[in-house]
Amino acid sequence: MHAIKIQEPGGPDMLVWSEVPDPEPGPGEVIVDVRASGVNRGDILQRQGHYPPPPGASPYPGLECSGTISAIADDVRGWTVGQQVCALLAGGGYAERVAVPAGQLLPVPDGVDLVDSAALPEVACTVWSNVVRLARLTAGETLLVHGGGSGIGTFAIQLGSALGATVAATARLPKHDQLRKLGAAHTIDYREQDFVEEVRQVTDSRGADVILDIIGAAYLERNLAALATGGRLMVIGMQGGRKAELDLAGLLVKRAAVAATALRPLPLAEKAEIVRGVREQVWPLIAAGRIRPIVDRRLPLTDAAEAHRLVESSEHVGKVLLTVG
Repeated sequence: MHAIKIQEPGGPDMLVWSEVPDPEPGPGEVIVDVRASGVNRGDILQRQGHYPPPPGASPYPGLECSGTISAIADDVRGWTVGQQVCALLAGGGYAERVAVPAGQLLPVPDGVDLVDSAALPEVACTVWSNVVRLARLTAGETLLVHGGGSGIGTFAIQLGSALGATVAATARLPKHDQLRKLGAAHTIDYREQDFVEEVRQVTDSRGADVILDIIGAAYLERNLAALATGGRLMVIGMQGGRKAELDLAGLLVKRAAVAATALRPLPLAEKAEIVRGVREQVWPLIAAGRIRPIVDRRLPLTDAAEAHRLVESSEHVGKVLLTVG
């Protein structure tokens, strides 16, 4: 088969279409013939040498895919050869075939085509595990989503709205109309507006109950200022740096919580638990049309370098997909 290999850490040109050995299903695994793979910031970090795959994972980038099951280990139950699926991966999605732990498989949701379903596993598992499983967002609360135009952001806006929360999102101004159509009640241009003041204004000075943050250090102090009493800050990215000071007195006064999570390094059992939760709680919302995959564009897998350039530019809205065949 062929896959995208990273020649050495560096820019997008380090992504090379190469012939590689076919994967074989290990215990508890299936082989998926890939139809499409989502492009994620984690793939870019891996290409740059900052986010190596966990031990035992495929060395190729790609944290989610869709496709058709072509082989199944003897100990796997509940899945069949020929079944169309999408999957959460620890790596390997940028390839014609990939081995997937059965606990990380999801059926293609009703009403979604096979290609577009590749835009769902990573964002659905990341957003649900943080916003619902850990932060316990409930109807009537306010959710602030940073990077509202990203794949994570567009999904979080829809999920928060479907759960009955009031959603505010930061994004570049040209994206605001699209984000409002997805369910964002308030959109904030982070280049021209102070999101802390904007959130205070739309919440009558109360603040956001849950903040989903992809920026990290650069936003830590302001995120704390934007939190409501009892608020929960979920940090899932470090685009704005790794190190910052935290005013513990402010955290204590607000009785707030700060958590930082990463999906890729989790043990298989915990990933499988998250995938089950997504299938039970999120897939029905997709089937009902309350959430849909937001795909900016599709490019051939051989154009992975161009896809990385696009995602790094942040000019897209939603996911960029790489297709096979």
